[in-house]
Amino acid sequence: MLLVLGYSNANAQDKNNPWQITIGANAVDFYPTGENAPLGDIFSEYFNVSDHWNILPSLSSISVSKYLSDGFSFGVAGSINKITKWGDASVNDLSYYGIDGTIKYSLGELLNSSVIEPYLGVGGGYTWVDEIGAGTLNGTVGFNIWVSDNVGFTIQSAYKHSFEDYLNTHFQHTAGVSIKFGGTDTDGDGIYDKDDACPDVAGLAAFNGCPDTDGDGIEDSKDSCPNEAGLAEFNGCPDTDGDGVADKDDACPTVAGLKALAGCPDADGDGVKDSDDKCPNTAGPAANQGCPWPDTDGDGVLDKDDKCPDVKGTVANNGCPEVSAEVQKTLNEYAKTILFDTGKSSIKKQSAAVLGDIIKILKEYPTAKFTVEGHTDSVGSEALNQKLSDARANAVKQYLIENGIDAFRLSALGYGESKPIDTNATAKGRANNRRVEINLAK
Repeated sequence: MLLVLGYSNANAQDKNNPWQITIGANAVDFYPTGENAPLGDIFSEYFNVSDHWNILPSLSSISVSKYLSDGFSFGVAGSINKITKWGDASVNDLSYYGIDGTIKYSLGELLNSSVIEPYLGVGGGYTWVDEIGAGTLNGTVGFNIWVSDNVGFTIQSAYKHSFEDYLNTHFQHTAGVSIKFGGTDTDGDGIYDKDDACPDVAGLAAFNGCPDTDGDGIEDSKDSCPNEAGLAEFNGCPDTDGDGVADKDDACPTVAGLKALAGCPDADGDGVKDSDDKCPNTAGPAANQGCPWPDTDGDGVLDKDDKCPDVKGTVANNGCPEVSAEVQKTLNEYAKTILFDTGKSSIKKQSAAVLGDIIKILKEYPTAKFTVEGHTDSVGSEALNQKLSDARANAVKQYLIENGIDAFRLSALGYGESKPIDTNATAKGRANNRRVEINLAK
């Protein structure tokens, strides 16, 4: 009995818990079999225990059965008894031995009950009474009452029809304690495979047999970080710095930071994480690596917007200096002194100095655009004067380009004799009209 009661952790007998053992007592009744006196009609006085039942007052039966499939099981039972009542007749302590094989079909699933499990059976066996034996064909009905997961009581009644005249047909009733055991536990975690959601990996009962490798209370299949103890809110992943960003998603897992910056800090709050911020304690735009935009020339226009970041200018002119009327006047005073060979567009060498002064002024205004204008007096034909003024204006333009002034800043235009600034009636007036002007392009 200690052996029987020592089994545990089993469930209904099925493919994962195939074995059942029953130990108990049996009663043999020859009376209600429908045979001649001293026996009675079939099922007559079926429950007349005191007058007809032969009961050996000890453990007198044992059976072992194994589950087959689909509710069917096969079992073998052995029993002993002492016969003192042969129906209404008394006999003298005849020995009784029986061995029987039975195929049973469980009706437990039909009742959908985990406590009461009725069953039907059919089989055969061999029975000896006073050492004379005969074969029998058996029909069985019974039920199990399970009081725990693995222990229950079994009550059954078997009709045993004899094929020999010297052995009467009879009933054998059995009552005993049953144990279910032998369930498969592939991973050895104490949870049988049929109830184990992870039958090939040792796990915990709390997770239906599935593991929790890191012990954080989240089973591995639902744990995004199964080898590191973490928090449920992060699907089992840790948050070392406690900034609300799981370490696996945290670019700075040991320093508390902001979710918007993947867990990295931003000391100056400029939206640039400290590791990428060239000025981590001073707010600045990301476009300038977290530093404030400089104003190198101090003209009130930030370098990023200043088209002349190294030269002080005006806000209106995008940080570049503006050409004043005084500068414009100076340019033209210099330009008027540029000398050309007579009747030609070639510049005389002695004009190099004044051209150098012009170039210096133009470089002070790197974004300003100018028009080089050529003018003549009225001597000669108008067509010739127009051609000459164009050629001289372009000659000056080309000289300036060759000496460092960007071509896109310059244009050249000849006006011929059309815009005199003095009279052409005198030599002095004509000399004033023969000129080059460099004017700010509008």
